[in-house]
Amino acid sequence: MDNSLEIKLDFKTVKADLLRGIYECSQRGLNHSVKWLSEINYALKHVNLSPEEKPKSQDDTEEEIEAFLLAKSYFDLKEYDRCAHFIKECTKAKPRFLYFYSRYLSIEKKKLDNMTDTNCPPDPTKNEALVQLCTELKIDYYDNKLDGYCLYLYGVILKKLDLIQTAIEVFIKAVSAEPILWSTWFELGKIIPDKGTIFSVQLPDHWMKYFFIAHTYLEQLCNEESLQMYNTFYSMGLQNSTYILAQIALGHHNRRNLNEAIEMFRKILELDPFRLDNLDTYSNLLYVQEMKKDLADLAHKVVNIDKYRVETCCVIGNYYSLRSDHAKAVLYFRRALKLNPQFLSAWTLMGHEFMEMKNSNAAIQSYRHAIEINARDYRAWYGLGQTYEILKMPNYCLHYYKEAQQLKPNDSRMVIALGETYEKLEKSENALKCYYKACNLGDVEGTALLKLAKLYDKLNETENAAAAFTEYCLREEDREVRCVEEQAEFYNALHYLSNYHLKKGELDDAYTYAYKCMECEETKEQGKALLKTIAARRAEQESVPIRLSEAGTSNMDMVFSPNVL
Repeated sequence: MDNSLEIKLDFKTVKADLLRGIYECSQRGLNHSVKWLSEINYALKHVNLSPEEKPKSQDDTEEEIEAFLLAKSYFDLKEYDRCAHFIKECTKAKPRFLYFYSRYLSIEKKKLDNMTDTNCPPDPTKNEALVQLCTELKIDYYDNKLDGYCLYLYGVILKKLDLIQTAIEVFIKAVSAEPILWSTWFELGKIIPDKGTIFSVQLPDHWMKYFFIAHTYLEQLCNEESLQMYNTFYSMGLQNSTYILAQIALGHHNRRNLNEAIEMFRKILELDPFRLDNLDTYSNLLYVQEMKKDLADLAHKVVNIDKYRVETCCVIGNYYSLRSDHAKAVLYFRRALKLNPQFLSAWTLMGHEFMEMKNSNAAIQSYRHAIEINARDYRAWYGLGQTYEILKMPNYCLHYYKEAQQLKPNDSRMVIALGETYEKLEKSENALKCYYKACNLGDVEGTALLKLAKLYDKLNETENAAAAFTEYCLREEDREVRCVEEQAEFYNALHYLSNYHLKKGELDDAYTYAYKCMECEETKEQGKALLKTIAARRAEQESVPIRLSEAGTSNMDMVFSPNVL
């Protein structure tokens, strides 16, 4: 597959495939795939198919229809063991899948029911029932008895047992056998190791491939490429797909285009006011922007929709966190994990709360669980780095910040954190490289230049320090609002530059910076002292000494003017 993708979608073909997929997945109880396919189908309601173009349902259950219908009724009521019992002798594809799938869901349900402490979820690789089910599927796999749906299930179980490479191979076979099953593409996108692998594997030439590549780009944090593809889908006629809009919002969130992401989520809620998917991310955005009223409104809204959804618990957790009620926030993140121990966002957010509560051990456990679920969660790696930084363990800290930075190479925050750790380890050259790189990446938090300048000063590289301080001051002058700490740093930088130019005999520049120091209470006295020194130095440079009473209206009068002092 070529890296340069030209997206081609024949909406009539797409619609026919969607209708067939909705029927087939619905028959097998694959509700998440049914939901995804139905949402895309709804966005294509303007596309009409003739009776000839509509898919014809092919049912293989005729000989086993009674057993299948009975088992499916139990499946829909979540009586999974009962479902499996009545179709264990069936051989046709659909009941056979339902047999394996109901057994898998039974194992998962029992695991959840038996969990007493969300901080210690059981190791799936030690689950004998899951290993036994995997063995049965493996036998059918090598006998080529598994269709696309059973291959998907086999891949899911392999992934659970941490057999990732085999799972990738099985998922690739599954999408070739049944390309309309979105769940397979979704799972494959989560475990593809890197961006290059997307184009090295043999994927079917099917329109679903484009949705998979866009989804995988987003998983790999290739946000530019992902947004480009989703915006293409949007402009081609899928502008009312809440899935597409949500993916665009996530792309903006990852790129820290926070306002664009918030606007996109608002648009989604206008189209589908009862949609809860991804609202945990929306609440994160409102939290970061400190939009207390909006977050309170969102929390109230989601509770009224479904208070036992994981997204609802995360929204409420963020609401309490913004109110600095961290204990209550943890309570709701725990509740989310009771509902779904694999919900990545809840583990990471709970780690942040434990950090706020200064409970380092619990924070480390939470972040580690997040990484076990998704090793590409840069926030968890970064959180671990911060935790070990607090524990004053810079070598551990360095490892976790490196992992975070590799996952988000263009995020200046990760690079600065790495630089600070190198500095603590007295690896100054590495620290300088990090700060310099952060400056080139845009320096989101506006601290890289300052750290670069201070490190140069510490290394007695005065010329480089002065250049960095000058650049920092030029940039800061354009800012109207600064917090107290930022203001102190700005005026200390001006004081440094005034001293630097004074030592070099560049009195005009020294005067300019010293005069600006007078604007701040903390540096006012230092500014006064510098202005006096500059005045004395100027007087020395005159061929005839100047007495203050004879100085007229020169710059000297300005220096010693009572209005200035």
